[in-house]
Amino acid sequence: MILVTGAAGKTGRAVLRALHRRDASVRALVRRPEQVALVRSLGAHEVVVGDMRDTSLLRRAMEGIQAVYHIPPNMFPDEVGLAEGLLRTAREAHVRLFVYHSVLHPQIEKMPHHWQKLRAEERIFESGLDFTILQPAVYMQNILAYWRTIVEEGVYRVPYGEDTRLTWVDLADVGEVAAQVLTEPGHEGAIYELCGADTLTPAQIALVLTRVLKRPVRAERLPLDRWEAQAAHLSPYARETLKRMFQYYDRFGMWGNPNVLRWLLGRSPTRFEVFLERIAAEGAE
Repeated sequence: MILVTGAAGKTGRAVLRALHRRDASVRALVRRPEQVALVRSLGAHEVVVGDMRDTSLLRRAMEGIQAVYHIPPNMFPDEVGLAEGLLRTAREAHVRLFVYHSVLHPQIEKMPHHWQKLRAEERIFESGLDFTILQPAVYMQNILAYWRTIVEEGVYRVPYGEDTRLTWVDLADVGEVAAQVLTEPGHEGAIYELCGADTLTPAQIALVLTRVLKRPVRAERLPLDRWEAQAAHLSPYARETLKRMFQYYDRFGMWGNPNVLRWLLGRSPTRFEVFLERIAAEGAE
């Protein structure tokens, strides 16, 4: 039995789909009761509902578990403390393998959520558990947040420069690797950078969108103050953390190498244009 935390989010859903294709037995940990039906439809055999900070809930969730796939909540201010609680409970439950969903280049202190993941990785090293750490690049699926503006206005508007270099990865490829390391031996102690084959700027993505959508699309910088006004619904921590991430992207970009992902998949990673063609065919909104 495999425990997937944060199973109802977009990353969790991709992992559940991939595990279901491998006929794996999965227990999903979700935050809210209304998420139960969703994760069951994606292949979860059992579901535990509640807050990952609840020790008694974690003990119940870990019963009979051989491997954990830990997906932290997005922009969570105490990711290190959360990891410590999960690791402690996993040790008590004699879990065989702890797999952590980290991020590409967690060494970057200028991005607080990256830096927290590095500290969480350090706790994993010290836990005594067998572990695997996955460090995915920027999700291709993130472009869906801008899809309406792309389709309606022909503008790909992002809060960093049009020449910012980012490496992208299809979340479906990440889910496939997650299922692989959870169900196959030989990945203990590994840290895998998961980068797709494409490192693209917003200007280059706009050209790909133009080809796929068969209409002109241009890239445009969204000023950070305008982005902040649109992000008023986020928590102060999330808003400040995302702002610092965009500022880092703008200055330095964030890119990596696809060789590790190619080796793990046994094929070339999904290209951005192929992903966009799939999204367009599905009629994304």
